[in-house]
Amino acid sequence: MKIVILDAKTLGDDLDLTSIKDIGNLVIYQTTTKEETLARVQNADIVITNKVVLSAEILEQCNRLKLICISATGMNNVDIEYANLKNIYLKNVAGYSTKSVVQHTFAMLFFLLEKMSYYDKVVKDGIWSESKLFTDVSKPFFEISGKKWGIIGFGRIGQEVAGIATSFGAEVSYYSTTGNNLKSAYPHKALDTILATCDIISIHAPLNEKTKYLLNECNLGYIKDKAILLNLGRGGIINETDLAFEMNRREIYAGLDVLESEPIEKLNPLNSVKNQDRLLITPHIAWTSIEARKKLIKGLENNIRKFLETNPIEDSPDDKIEEVKEVIKELEIKEKKKKKKDIEDPFNLGLH
Repeated sequence: MKIVILDAKTLGDDLDLTSIKDIGNLVIYQTTTKEETLARVQNADIVITNKVVLSAEILEQCNRLKLICISATGMNNVDIEYANLKNIYLKNVAGYSTKSVVQHTFAMLFFLLEKMSYYDKVVKDGIWSESKLFTDVSKPFFEISGKKWGIIGFGRIGQEVAGIATSFGAEVSYYSTTGNNLKSAYPHKALDTILATCDIISIHAPLNEKTKYLLNECNLGYIKDKAILLNLGRGGIINETDLAFEMNRREIYAGLDVLESEPIEKLNPLNSVKNQDRLLITPHIAWTSIEARKKLIKGLENNIRKFLETNPIEDSPDDKIEEVKEVIKELEIKEKKKKKKDIEDPFNLGLH
C-alpha cells in the first residue's frame, strides 16, 4: 500500500512520522508544485495533502486512489464533488489546533494593544536610556476590561476566545456567519453593529460564499477609530485592498494571520500601509504549536487506520519495489553521511 505526503514541509521537520510509516509504504515529498502533482499521486492508494490542490482533472487519472487525508481542517484544495463521484474518501482533521489558534489570537492582540513594536524599538534604539525617565507613556494603551469584543464566526475557536475575553472583563458579542449558531449566553448582533461598536473584533470563520469579502469598502468604514481587527479565520474574508485604504485613511489596527494569497505577494496593498506599527502580519502560524501539530499527525494516523478497518487495501508488486528502493535510498544516505564524517574526522577523534 502506497501512502504519499505531498507537502510534508508544512508539517515541520521536527515531527515523527513513524506512526504513518508503520501503516504502509510512505513516500514523502517536502513540497509539490502543480506540475509535479499528477505524477506523484497517480499510483498512490492514500494521499496526504495540506494545501496541494487535487483537482478533478488530476483525480480523474488516479485509478488507485482510495483515500485523501487533509492535514488540516479546511478541504477547499480538493474537488470534493468529483472525489465523491469517483468514490474517493476524504478525511480532514478537526479540532487539533483550537488551543493554538486561541493563544495566537491573544498574542496578536497584546502585540498591537500594548504597542509592543514601538516600545521594543524605544529600548533597543537607546531612546529610553536618553530620556532619563523610569517609564515611557508616549504611546498609551487601554485595558481589555470593560471594552467591547466582537467575534465573527462562533464555532469552537470563537467560543473559546469569548470565554477568555470574558475572563479579562470584556463585554463579548458575536455574529454568526452561518446564521444558525444563535443559541448562546453571549448576545448575537448584526455584523454592522459589531463593527461600529466594538473595540476589538476577531474573525474565526471559514471562507465560503457567505464570508468571501465579508469585510470590504462598504462596511470597514464602520469600524471605530483606534479599534483592533484580528483575522485568524481565512484569507479572503477581508478585502485586503479595502483594508489597506482604510488603514491609510485613519487610525485603526489590524492583526492578520491569514491572507488571500499565501505567502504574501510583494505587491499586496497591505505592504504599502503607511504606519506599519498598526499592522501585524504573521505567516499563517496560528495553528502550528508543537502540541497542535502532534495532534494533527495522530489525527491523520487515526483517519487512515479507521478507513482501512472497513476498506482494506492489498499491497501491489509495485509497492514492494518501491519499498526496496526506499531502503536502498536510506542506506545510500547513511553511507554518504559516514563517508563525510570519515573525511572530516578520519581518526574518529570527535572533531567538528
